[in-house]
Amino acid sequence: MKTIERYVFGSFLSSFTLAFLVLTFVLTIALMVQIVSYILSGLPLKLVGEFAMVSFPETLQWTMPLALLVSSVLVFSRMSADSEIAAMRACGVNLLSVMKWPMVFGLMCSLVGVYVNNEIVPRGHELRRSLKAKVSVDTGLDILEPGRVITDFPKMKLYFGAKEGNWVYDLIVIDYSNPKFDRMITASKALVESRGRDIFLDLYNMTVDPVDEDHQSMARANRAQHVVKDALKESKYNKKEKDLRLMELVDRINRYRALVKQMKGDSKAKGVERKLLKRDLCELKVELSKRLVFAMASFCFVLVGIPLGIKAQRKESTVGMAIALGVSLGYYLIVILMLSLHKNYSLHPEILIWSAVLACLLLASRLIPKNL
Repeated sequence: MKTIERYVFGSFLSSFTLAFLVLTFVLTIALMVQIVSYILSGLPLKLVGEFAMVSFPETLQWTMPLALLVSSVLVFSRMSADSEIAAMRACGVNLLSVMKWPMVFGLMCSLVGVYVNNEIVPRGHELRRSLKAKVSVDTGLDILEPGRVITDFPKMKLYFGAKEGNWVYDLIVIDYSNPKFDRMITASKALVESRGRDIFLDLYNMTVDPVDEDHQSMARANRAQHVVKDALKESKYNKKEKDLRLMELVDRINRYRALVKQMKGDSKAKGVERKLLKRDLCELKVELSKRLVFAMASFCFVLVGIPLGIKAQRKESTVGMAIALGVSLGYYLIVILMLSLHKNYSLHPEILIWSAVLACLLLASRLIPKNL
């Protein structure tokens, strides 16, 4: 490695390390606060440790690409502002050789990202959901998040807007414990406890629909108690697509693809089933493409960040941060937009999601020659 290349790459690595540590700290503040709250609420330390071990590595899929983008823009904008880029050009130094090692490092980080997104992150999703399925309600409420439908208990679905200890607010419960009918229960607040295998609900300002098998109407009460029998009897957790590692995901895609081909040309009933399978197959493909696109962000951000940093021609770090923010927001907004199409398999969102990578490559192919 030549002296100039070593100097530029050394500055790039120093900036990357600092940006990586700062971004990791920022992105894990909420996680650390959550872990402390679990400890203070009496959650067993073993469960807290498992939760922390699977949660911290997941931040790598965000911190690595963003740190690479920030370091690329800041280092090369500083060199451009200090006329170091101009001096290199005057001395006949090929700027591609200067950019080479940061690009190689970005490619290596993308390969690391492929491993993280396909092995570590799915393992984290699986362990976190498995923990919720294993613990009792008294302990599990500390892990369950408000504001989303909770399907971790086999005989009921829960939704609550907020919680304080074992008190939950704006509660909605779908009770599947009776095989003859489903029951919907709402309450402004409720105390949730486990008693053996049963979930015990002490409800305030509640409604229930239906009341029971003989009374199929809705009833209201200022306060009532409801027991979901054997809600904790099953603790087995069925993997979702986010929990599948790379080979498991590929195997499931191949199985679904084979099933879709087998049903081709069948009756109308089979056609409806085939349509549902094609939608599920599309969701699996989108999940795989999303992981790869997130991993490719590291390489793409270096490709775009270096020429944008040279073009900035200014030393202020705020300009570099604004450029980095704009590029990262554009990249991830495209990904999020394409992910929203995952139900419409006819548009092939698993292919459209790669438009974020394509946009970065086209932008880099236009910017890099102009800055050589």
